[in-house]
Amino acid sequence: MASTAVTGGEAVVRALTAHGVTQAFGIPGTHNLEIYRHLAAYGIAHVTPRHEQGAGYAADAYARVSGRPGVAITTTGPALLNIAAAVGQAYSDSVPLLVVSPGMPLRHPRQSTGLLHEMRSQTEALRGVAAFSHRVSSVDEIGAAVARAFTLFATGRPRPVHIEIPLDLLEAAEEVREVRSAPPTGPQIPPASDLRQAVDALRAASRPALVLGGGARGAAVELLALAEELSAPVVTTANGKGIVHESHPLSLGVSLHSPAVQKWLADRDVVLAVGTELAESDLWSSAPPSLGGTLVRVDVDPAQMYAALPADVALVGDARQVLDVLVDELGDAGAAQVGAGPGASARAVGLHLVRDTESGEARAGSVTPGAAKLRLADDAEGANDADDADDADDDRADAPAAAVEEQVAALRLARDAETRERDARWLPYLRAIRTVIAADAVITSDSAQCCYYGALPHLPIGPAARYLHPTGFGTLGYALPAAIGAKTAYPDRQVIALSGDGGLQFSVQELATAAQLHLPLPIVVFDNGGYGEIRDEMAARGDAPAAVDLAPVDLPALARAYGGHGVHATTPGALATALTRALATPGPTVITVPEETAR
Repeated sequence: MASTAVTGGEAVVRALTAHGVTQAFGIPGTHNLEIYRHLAAYGIAHVTPRHEQGAGYAADAYARVSGRPGVAITTTGPALLNIAAAVGQAYSDSVPLLVVSPGMPLRHPRQSTGLLHEMRSQTEALRGVAAFSHRVSSVDEIGAAVARAFTLFATGRPRPVHIEIPLDLLEAAEEVREVRSAPPTGPQIPPASDLRQAVDALRAASRPALVLGGGARGAAVELLALAEELSAPVVTTANGKGIVHESHPLSLGVSLHSPAVQKWLADRDVVLAVGTELAESDLWSSAPPSLGGTLVRVDVDPAQMYAALPADVALVGDARQVLDVLVDELGDAGAAQVGAGPGASARAVGLHLVRDTESGEARAGSVTPGAAKLRLADDAEGANDADDADDADDDRADAPAAAVEEQVAALRLARDAETRERDARWLPYLRAIRTVIAADAVITSDSAQCCYYGALPHLPIGPAARYLHPTGFGTLGYALPAAIGAKTAYPDRQVIALSGDGGLQFSVQELATAAQLHLPLPIVVFDNGGYGEIRDEMAARGDAPAAVDLAPVDLPALARAYGGHGVHATTPGALATALTRALATPGPTVITVPEETAR
């Protein structure tokens, strides 16, 4: 095999290019300059945030909206620790993020020598938050390490990876073999017997429900068809928001935290959970709901099958492929053998045509209600096993589609009634935002009350849009740098950041990054004068508020100081006007909504 002499820095960039990387985020430093030296020559564009944590959040959001792994480059020591919070968030939300950094020299002694940015073990530090941290021992190994990362991204639950290159290897020129690339892999499919068990359970269900997490996003078309075929209400986690359009009459939106919805879910005879942990961060409760029926779980991660809510029927595999088979079988009334192939029926062909002509995920929500039912009904003609289908129809006769939709509408009202007094402050402003944003807008969110109490349940979107929220790990400061990453991936789509005043100031310096990029980027900030959630929790405990009230900051003025724009919006109409203008104005625009006004 032919070999070429290249430096470690060039080997990194060559390997990234071989895996289709065209965009990176990061900050150059004394120890990583050999990587930066080669980026432009290999066609990799670069965005320089003002803090490594911002680089991580930007690369995270770039990955979420583009479907391609995000890449961040740091230097040694404090820079790598700065990005660790973003790595932890990517791990929690199953985001394919690759962090590349230099490390101490290959033969650096274990005892401290006072070398710049020296720390005891970078790999040990990153192993605590990443899927793995790989320190290479030769220039030639760099290609294999990058291929290992991209193999993980493509074949399992995507999670962040750190690759460390000793700083002496970055500058050393060594003979390396041809660039390795991750081998192509096919989607994982569960055994036919497990699929048959799931089909039988769903066909017999009289009170089915679908619970969708972020791992279900690639199966939006199939899930809409399945929900309509079964007349099954759909509830999602934060990461599953909008997979089925939230204005659809079967959609309960992001409602897993609602006691009314949890009580209803416990009464379902079959629950199909796709790509979700069903964890505390999804349920807002440490105790999972007590399900009285059969739990069918679809997940690429086998560990989820025996997690908080163990599966009664475990389908380990790619969500899109599994759902394609389930919809095909349920629509064909058992005429075909499970696993016979998703393209065999007219229904499957119809779904594939919808995806191909409307650009997959971005247009999956445009399938008209009832269209999937018509296709499925056509497929059932001539089925050899029509008796099973008739039995299922009889079971569901007591709950026709209209009645189920009325039940969903009642549950929405019950959910909103639980928190009406608390959430009323945000609703007029969220309605104003909804009147302005496009169907394919990207909304980035912070761990702020206006986001998890406000926008998650009350700002409906569909599959064409995306809502990026830092669940699980629950970091602060995500929204602004994430918006930069999303806008970098899709400069022609609307991108809007939602944040609170406390969270924004964790990463407010990224206003300078947004200003330098000259991309229209509104940042809507609900200002409650500090850390509102913690203030409320202290009050609920009977404690006097401590360390939660922050001195006021004129955030619009700060945005102007960074080279952007800023305005205060004291009414929903003013917010709509400011947002419309900001979406057409190059650079960031901070729009603050004073919380006392929002109340």
